[in-house]
Amino acid sequence: MNEPILARHWLALAAPKVAPAVATSTVLILGRIWNANGAEHSVGNAALMIVLATGAAAAGAFASAGRRGDSVIAGTAFAASGGLALAGVAGYADGISLPLLLWVLATAIAYGLAARYWRTDRRESLAYERRTIERREDHAHIERVEALRAGAQIEVAREGAAYATALAQALTQRAALPGFNPAALTRAGLPELPTIETTKEH
Repeated sequence: MNEPILARHWLALAAPKVAPAVATSTVLILGRIWNANGAEHSVGNAALMIVLATGAAAAGAFASAGRRGDSVIAGTAFAASGGLALAGVAGYADGISLPLLLWVLATAIAYGLAARYWRTDRRESLAYERRTIERREDHAHIERVEALRAGAQIEVAREGAAYATALAQALTQRAALPGFNPAALTRAGLPELPTIETTKEH
């Protein structure tokens, strides 16, 4: 009945919290490396990143449109679009101020979106824990009721055995009395135990 409680490692708990910052920082670093290797003021590279970012945003818009829109695909596409835009600016710009500004904005947006998912996940986890506790309480109540019922049955069986033993002893003692007639006992059913009268001698 008792389910094992598994303690998660602190790295497993911290990884989702730092993932947005790690992702945007990685894009910024790669963009600046690309900048140092010839992407600065390269119109062709900038146009390529604009086309890719626009295509990813369009894919996200199509994925989220309609009643059957897939939020996971849409979120991934929009994240890719933002990452491509950040990489394009980081690679094209000659200074670090604009890329850092966009990095701060992208990180804030990423944490804002992640916080919404974390709240939903936390709410679902709490609901699951609540249902688990309720099921455990129900099972524990059923077990207690069954234990009480079994104890009562055992007690009744003990009393019955004690009564049967006492009855057998009484019948044995009655059979030893003078004038005992087994045929009359069979015809009359279970007789009452004889009463013993005591007389005081004066």
